Amino acid sequence: MMKSALAGVAIALAPFAVAAQVTLTSETSSVGSSPHYVDTTLAAVLDSAGVATVQVTEGATLTNSVQAVAEGRLDMASAPMILPFLLSRGIGPYSGVGVEEGAKLASGIRVLFFHAGSHQIFGHYNSAPIEDIRNLEGLRIWNGPPRGAALTSGRAMVQLLSGLKDGEAYEGIQTPWPDTVATITGGGVDAWTSPDGIPSGRQIQLAAAGGITLYDVPSDLLASELGQQIVAAPGHAPFSMPVEEYRAAYAGNDITIVTDDDTFDSYVTAFAEITSDSMDEQLAFDIVTAFLEAQDRFEQGSPIGPNLALTFGDINGVSQGACGAVQVKMHPGAIRAYEAAGHTVSDCLRS
Repeated sequence: MMKSALAGVAIALAPFAVAAQVTLTSETSSVGSSPHYVDTTLAAVLDSAGVATVQVTEGATLTNSVQAVAEGRLDMASAPMILPFLLSRGIGPYSGVGVEEGAKLASGIRVLFFHAGSHQIFGHYNSAPIEDIRNLEGLRIWNGPPRGAALTSGRAMVQLLSGLKDGEAYEGIQTPWPDTVATITGGGVDAWTSPDGIPSGRQIQLAAAGGITLYDVPSDLLASELGQQIVAAPGHAPFSMPVEEYRAAYAGNDITIVTDDDTFDSYVTAFAEITSDSMDEQLAFDIVTAFLEAQDRFEQGSPIGPNLALTFGDINGVSQGACGAVQVKMHPGAIRAYEAAGHTVSDCLRS
């Protein structure tokens, strides 16, 4: 296990905790995102429990983080489930890695726990020249970071809504996560689509600069052949929440929620907290044990906490976006921690 620290933000929120036995490195996305909340809360939990000190690098591109974990240059990261899938085939952002090396790297990735805190939304400022989200031709739309799972999901959202492909009938704008809010509030785009938790700190930041409208996927489009393909795509899973609960999450902000029925429907980006198979089994056990014991802290530490689909119970694999097109295994130490806590883990997640 690596002892050196990557340049990043050291999380040390419990100054009176027992001295940690090991220092771990982690990377996460930008402030306001659900992976950021999960990773920084996990770092604080592990520090408080005396399990480890975790140094977290914020604003990372998770495509790179997944490869860094697989190569042993990073201890942990939040990973959209589609990324190990793409790495295992040496395609997409990992085409430069190659099929053989990609499969080798992906085979060493192990899961500590799962979450699915981000669902795809489409939004724009109320002053934007948009009357129908099915007609987006000629617009500039922020659809993700320069590469990776979020960009794939964002492009899929625009295609599902309007039938348009990036670069052909609309101009897709991509920036690193830390620049997202500034790019949108600066007037550089007409609309945006992004994976967000509920409530989303990013959307609240955007609304502070002017009223915004957020949309789900209309029912007929979600039920279409393309819609069902996107929902079932590697790394995705269905998302649905009563619209009144969804609106209540944004109460007090200048945010309008538009749906065609009484639910907000979309697709989630399935995530896992990953490490490598080289992590010590006892350390993985201690990490996951501390995670499971901190359920209240995760769920009450932020408004998004209860909606993160964090795995604090039985794990069947399918509900977490695994055991299908995405084939990942849990770390043996993690499985032992779940079983010690009285939970079951599907055989499809065992090495």
